Amino acid sequence: MTAIGELARRLRVRPLAGILPLDRSRVPSEIIAGFTLAALAIPEVMGYANIAGMPVITGLYTLLIPAALFALIGSSRHLVVGADSATAAILASGVAGMAATGSAEYVALAGLLALIVGLLLFAASAVGLGFMADFLSRTVLVGFLTGVGIQVALRAVSDLLGFHAPHRGTIMMLWLDVERSFDVNAAAVVLAVVVVAVIVGGNLLSTRLKRDIPAAMLAVIGAIAASWIFDLGSRMPVVGAVPVGLPHFSLPAIDLSFALIWQLLPTALAMLIVILAQSAATARAYAARYHEKLDETQDLTALGLANIGAGVTGTFVVNGSPTKTEMVDSAGGRSQLSLLAAAAIALFTLLFLTRPLSFLPQAVLSAVVFLIGLKLIDLRGMRDIYRRQRSEFWVALVTAAVVVAFGVEQGIVFAILFSLVVHTRHGYRPKDLLLIREHAGRWRAKALDTGTQALPGLLIYRFGHSMYYANAERMKEEVLGLVDRADPALRWLCIDISAVDDVDYTASGTLREINDALASRSITLVFAQDVDDINPKSREQLRHRFGDAPIFDSLDDVLDRYRQQTNN
Repeated sequence: MTAIGELARRLRVRPLAGILPLDRSRVPSEIIAGFTLAALAIPEVMGYANIAGMPVITGLYTLLIPAALFALIGSSRHLVVGADSATAAILASGVAGMAATGSAEYVALAGLLALIVGLLLFAASAVGLGFMADFLSRTVLVGFLTGVGIQVALRAVSDLLGFHAPHRGTIMMLWLDVERSFDVNAAAVVLAVVVVAVIVGGNLLSTRLKRDIPAAMLAVIGAIAASWIFDLGSRMPVVGAVPVGLPHFSLPAIDLSFALIWQLLPTALAMLIVILAQSAATARAYAARYHEKLDETQDLTALGLANIGAGVTGTFVVNGSPTKTEMVDSAGGRSQLSLLAAAAIALFTLLFLTRPLSFLPQAVLSAVVFLIGLKLIDLRGMRDIYRRQRSEFWVALVTAAVVVAFGVEQGIVFAILFSLVVHTRHGYRPKDLLLIREHAGRWRAKALDTGTQALPGLLIYRFGHSMYYANAERMKEEVLGLVDRADPALRWLCIDISAVDDVDYTASGTLREINDALASRSITLVFAQDVDDINPKSREQLRHRFGDAPIFDSLDDVLDRYRQQTNN
């Protein structure tokens, strides 16, 4: 215990923060929520393993050591960690071309990826990179996951119908594969349709009864029983022999080299961004719902440990799952004890129930994966974005199209770049205004095109963003345009910098150009309302270039000084 405590101290974490304090009266509810999670999640994680191109049993491994590590170390009381469709799809896209899907080398590469992602999460925690989660905007994330859902659903259909499309293929490669091979197994298709009908019907019944019915688990159990009774293995592919017992603890059996790590790094970084965005958003939402404190740095460390655990137990990258988190919450779980209970069920399954899994038809997994893909297609979110912000809808739609057309890995890179473009666009076109003082003493904003002056010859221009290279030229154009249209001609121009918390080198130079242009017209440039937390170097640059006098504490001070100098 002393060694564990020392490790926790070095990692700056509080073990059991997601469990303690624990109300003993809630223990039965937590265990029931864990059983519910296991019943609903076990078929899902098997489907995620199929998406990732991994052996089915490795999906169950994600619910064991990785889930338990996060439950014991994480600060979030609600976030459920396990296999995830988005990271599974990124894995399939990034690794499938390097080894045969499902082979020992492929599994080793997946384990190495999990170790790399775990180390990246440690680094993100150490240097405070949790803010990177905010750079994948909600709009882009909806589009990205919708694109992943479409590709996952198409892949499931192709596997079911015998198209055998490569896991890293795009929709265009899928179409070429359709032309090459078409070998439909009618019995497998019928079974898949029945499984889909059972799961969808069970989910609809759950909604009507307001109770969780493990429809997917019931469908899987029924399919296993039918396969055993009617020997479906002779008519369609089945999972086959499944390893019995616990996963072995070892490093991935692969020749490690810098070149290999460099080759895997882009895939790992894509996974890192998705984990940061998805886990942080989910943990924040539930912490806010229950008014709980959240230590995002500790959660990043816990996610890193979970992925290290995945890497040394022969499974693949894990992530915070919004769907599993909602499963536990709706079942009454309010702490990580529920996740530990689910891990216990996964352990029991691995020890005693793996032989029945060998009878599971692959068509059933394809049906489960197909429904996972449909669930990811967020039509409600796309519709909401379309209704609220038409321009951002096109951003989401293009992101989804890139994922479908070019692949998941390329899609995440595009999503990140697109998010940065959107962020820059907001800074490039800030909401700049003119300010006037009304008779009641209140300040009122006016549109730039009104040209309204605060006093005859005095214009107060409010810049609505930090000043940096992307918006500096636009600011100059707006200011000089206001000067040209001013009536009467200006004597003073005041820039209200209350919304400015930084001025970079380019913007500082642009302010100098504005000052020189105004001075040539005998117009005095002044500043007002610089905030206390403005970058000290930026304030120093302003003071150095323009002296102490032109920077006023308030707009009222500007009016008073202007009246004194102009007798206005």
